[in-house]
Amino acid sequence: MTDASLNGRPDEAEASFGDYFALLKPRVMSLVVFTALVGLLAAPIAVHPMIAFASILFIAIGAGASGALNMWWDADIDLVMRRTRKRPIPSGKVDPQDALQIGLALSGFSVVMLALAANLLAAFLLAFTIFFYAVIYSMWLKRSTPQNIVIGGAAGAFPPVIGWVVATGSMSIEPWLMFALIFIWTPPHFWALALFMRSDYDDAGVPMLTVTHGRRTTRNNILGYTILLAILAIGTAFTSIGGPIYLVAAVILNALFLKGAFQIWRRDEAMSEADNFAVEKSFFKLSLLFLFLHFGAILAEAVLAPFGLGGW
Repeated sequence: MTDASLNGRPDEAEASFGDYFALLKPRVMSLVVFTALVGLLAAPIAVHPMIAFASILFIAIGAGASGALNMWWDADIDLVMRRTRKRPIPSGKVDPQDALQIGLALSGFSVVMLALAANLLAAFLLAFTIFFYAVIYSMWLKRSTPQNIVIGGAAGAFPPVIGWVVATGSMSIEPWLMFALIFIWTPPHFWALALFMRSDYDDAGVPMLTVTHGRRTTRNNILGYTILLAILAIGTAFTSIGGPIYLVAAVILNALFLKGAFQIWRRDEAMSEADNFAVEKSFFKLSLLFLFLHFGAILAEAVLAPFGLGGW
């Protein structure tokens, strides 16, 4: 491991297993695992438990590989931002080259093993997802356009599609509805974060919408995307992956989400930052629960359907 101080980073102790695990972005990985599992279980074809377990494991490793490559590339801006400066590379605990090697090795391993465990189409989608997040989003979009998180959100939306393809070996409209749910959810989720962490993106020179177009435009966009998301989310209840359980969950969650987006939209810029940040933080926390419960409802419909308790 090289001397962290030579790279302009704090001189820290030798990396532990926990530091290398943090490199894989375990929080993001957990969301990937859950949505991929829902996509797999919601599919109309049953998968052997061992194949399902192995496939989800390799999808998780692929997500971790993406996280490592992202941290390697973004180490310079992570060092500047308060939210990320304690990550393994900017804190000096993991050498950037180690992170790059880990990311590349895990990428290749996860794709090859998913091809062997499931099918080539699922492996291709995993490879494309890793490439999209590490190259298209991290290396290009993030630093070049305020639409970074809008387009880049596709990377986080692919896992349920991969899970579905693991089970079926083919595409259909249902996994793309789950894709769209995550894709449309991503902008308001991250823009809410950017509203109360704007100084971080200013300092790092990342062209988030809050930096390039200001708070008012960001608030308008949050409301617009939330309205679109509500239409999509509730409409999904009337498809083959929906049902009465999902419909009840979607109506309640989207009513709460719309209320939060409206509160953000009507905020007066003359009000204290503390008041504004409280609403934005609350909306951000709700957004995490929002996605988890929507996919939990889809999972409930899939699990209960064989007993005549789920679906229409």
